[in-house]
Amino acid sequence: MAVALQLMSFCVALISTLFLVAATWTDCWMVNADDSLEVSHKCRGLWRECVTNMQDGIRTCDQYDSILAEHPLKIVVTRALLITADILSGFALVLLALGLDCIKFLKDELHVKLKMRYSSGLVLGVGSVLGLVGSVWYAVDIYMERTTLVLHSVFLGVHYDFGWSCWLGMVGSSGCFVAAIVLTCCLSATTGGGAPRRRPQRPTHHSPIVTCKMYAMASRV
Repeated sequence: MAVALQLMSFCVALISTLFLVAATWTDCWMVNADDSLEVSHKCRGLWRECVTNMQDGIRTCDQYDSILAEHPLKIVVTRALLITADILSGFALVLLALGLDCIKFLKDELHVKLKMRYSSGLVLGVGSVLGLVGSVWYAVDIYMERTTLVLHSVFLGVHYDFGWSCWLGMVGSSGCFVAAIVLTCCLSATTGGGAPRRRPQRPTHHSPIVTCKMYAMASRV
């Protein structure tokens, strides 16, 4: 049961980490939702903006200015949170892989392996929270921007909705959070703390003859 939970946690953490990395470096966090002409498909990411012509399928991308340039707050915050989440999730994944019981690394140190799995769960949990905050921050900012334009009766002919990169970040962060819960709570409870249990020592009963001999030797002394 414990080995199955370990493998399941590793698979979920691996797929979720890949989702987070893909969400960070793809370019469709915002997508146009109501282009009346339907001649182009626009996507905005954290690093560049891409436009795809619906007629001939040609895709062109415009790179944003350098990282040190001034950018909207949602882009800066989401970049920082997603990159940090990627680093933490990758580190937790390596730590979890080394802490699996089916791996021969430190195979005689079961208690150390348990600590490695528990630590990987904590690191993965922190990374998942950061990734989820960054993704939700970006999504809420898109919604608030669209709501502000509607309240002020501003019609631009096109507005942006959540893109698949944003959803990918949310799904990846949620998967990392589930894996972290399994590693820190369920797996530790299943293994029973991982510490080897010592058998209770049975009280030694001395026979009456041995007791008498011991008493005689003590009285002679």
